[in-house]
Amino acid sequence: RFCLPLVLASLPTMATGEEIAPALQDSWGDFWLFRFFVNAAGYASIVIPGFLLIQYFKRRNYLETGRGICFPVIKSCVFGSEVKSVHQDDGSLPPRAEPTESSTARQVFKLLFCAAGLQASYLTWGVLQERVMTRTYGATETDLGEKFKDSQFLVFMNRILAFTVAGLYCALTKQPRHGAPMYKYSFASLSNILSSWCQYEALKYISFPTQVLAKASKVIPVMMMGKLVSRKSYEYWEYLTAALISVGVSMFLLSSGPNRTVSTVTTFSGIVLLAGYIIFDSFTSNWQDALFTYKMSPVQMMFGVNVFSCLFTVGSLLEQGALLESLRFMARHSEFTAHAVLLSVCSACGQLFIFYTINQFGAAVFTIIMTLRQAFAILLSCLIYGHTVTVVGGLGIAVVFMALFLRVYARSRMKKRSKKLPPGETPVQKV
Repeated sequence: RFCLPLVLASLPTMATGEEIAPALQDSWGDFWLFRFFVNAAGYASIVIPGFLLIQYFKRRNYLETGRGICFPVIKSCVFGSEVKSVHQDDGSLPPRAEPTESSTARQVFKLLFCAAGLQASYLTWGVLQERVMTRTYGATETDLGEKFKDSQFLVFMNRILAFTVAGLYCALTKQPRHGAPMYKYSFASLSNILSSWCQYEALKYISFPTQVLAKASKVIPVMMMGKLVSRKSYEYWEYLTAALISVGVSMFLLSSGPNRTVSTVTTFSGIVLLAGYIIFDSFTSNWQDALFTYKMSPVQMMFGVNVFSCLFTVGSLLEQGALLESLRFMARHSEFTAHAVLLSVCSACGQLFIFYTINQFGAAVFTIIMTLRQAFAILLSCLIYGHTVTVVGGLGIAVVFMALFLRVYARSRMKKRSKKLPPGETPVQKV
């Protein structure tokens, strides 16, 4: 009975190889690995009964034999209402509006609006994320204050607002007829929850600039997941830019000197959490890409994923008794309440700006804006929270963003070349 608590209590110290901050060693239950398994057990208590029900309805051939008031709901959740689209362009994404010469000023205004919206939403989101996870609330001259520790509650706050916004958008605007079985969203939802949780937890062990660079390097596992999940093939320049990104990230991570402060030390736990974030996020994007073979809009995807995200997170929080505890923390600290609400608003608005920008200007322009956002996020974090970057680390950051811009440029050139070719011909590479 005493061995398990002792082992779990020693895991954080063994994992980081150094003395951890006092705020992280209040109890063995605060260790991230223990919380991860507790959260996973909460999700499993919903996933396993759902899986058994789906198998039951499929074995009973419910689509032909089912009747009654529950039939439409079960049909939509388990079987869907349409077959898959043959082509990806049959409704997965709305057609992008091409700019015309007569509306150049309007297009410039739209581009500035999209860039400003994306930068404001995600830069504010990044600053608040670091504030919530790394600083204390209620500190006075005699009291050190307390940190908010439950990352899953922040994920729930983000998802409940995104679910509401997406639901209202779908209700007020015309959307394609939905055909995907609802349960298929649960796979992307589960991986999305876990990736967000790892992202929040990682800030307890690593600096925000390190996390931003890790996000930039997720190109590599996305390509790996693409080969495993979707059987995709990639061009030589995609492998080249992926290699440059890995080199740049390695330069930044290895530039950590012994005089770095505790808040910016990259620990083993932080690296593991970042790896978890990248793996889960890579699976999410590839699974969503596969789901787009059904006719649906991005906002319908956002709604479907967030339905299950709310279900999983609120179920797990209630089972752990953490929902009431987090609400009590909000009641004690009004500043945290404002930060958590603004964090959710920025996340939901950012997703809408993503859809609008891609619809108006395409993925290349969106990628450039978001790449600049990552660079600004690192600069802003260093200015506000005092993170230091060495010369080698700065060179590593430059290599990463150079590779990202090279990737955008090569992809746009490939698209232009394929558009110029007559139908039926394939591009020929010159030797």
